[in-house]
Amino acid sequence: MPRYAMLIDYDGGPFNGWQRQAAGQLTVQSAIEAALARLEPGPHTIAAAGRTDSGVHATGQVAHCDLAKEWDPFRLASALNAHLRPHPVSVLAVVKVAEDFHARFSARERRYLFRLVARRAPATHDMGRVWRVHSPLDVDAMRAGAAHLIGKHDFTTFRSTNCQAASPVKTLDEVTVAELPYPAGVEYRFTLRARSFLHNQVRSIVGTLERVGAGAWTPNQVGVALEAADRQACGPVSPPDGLYMTGVGYPVDPFAWI
Repeated sequence: MPRYAMLIDYDGGPFNGWQRQAAGQLTVQSAIEAALARLEPGPHTIAAAGRTDSGVHATGQVAHCDLAKEWDPFRLASALNAHLRPHPVSVLAVVKVAEDFHARFSARERRYLFRLVARRAPATHDMGRVWRVHSPLDVDAMRAGAAHLIGKHDFTTFRSTNCQAASPVKTLDEVTVAELPYPAGVEYRFTLRARSFLHNQVRSIVGTLERVGAGAWTPNQVGVALEAADRQACGPVSPPDGLYMTGVGYPVDPFAWI
């Protein structure tokens, strides 16, 4: 059976996360599998590089599927998008891959972006797509706090109690904080990069760094919380609204041509 990799973009707001749930619950996976069933009748199961939670978005999710017949990748992407309407999910590209390619297990890196906006007025165009706080944050303090998290650590503090990962030890390759102008306010963009992440790790880190930026925590307290390896030491978990899965790295990028 030919295998195809899909580069996927979606607004997570209407979905109950990526992973297929009980019957009747709309998820990104179930929407794409239903579209595939319109093209080739029968059950379909797709695998993704990461299982995003309810309300989390993606601009560079990757998944793969096996189909019964050969498809022109461009036609397959177009057909899927036609059957995905009106859901806010788009297949940006499709490429035929080797049968041993696996969207999750072949991945060597995941990249996430978190958007946080500080302004008094509510978000309008970005409602549901950013986390809004009222007051500006200290970006230098947040960068200093983030520096404690770079490298290989036991991230139990920043791990959901429901996390099913075998080990809390992960290597965080990048945590950067950028400050950008925003209408009547300022936007902070957190970029995180690692081979893999624990459940709620990104949102836990951003929520904690926001407390540093607000002055409620010192940057050094992030390091203390990390060393505690205790979920109770974590700051508040940020809402999912501002979180985006932006890319997945593979030994050979199947979408390098885009």
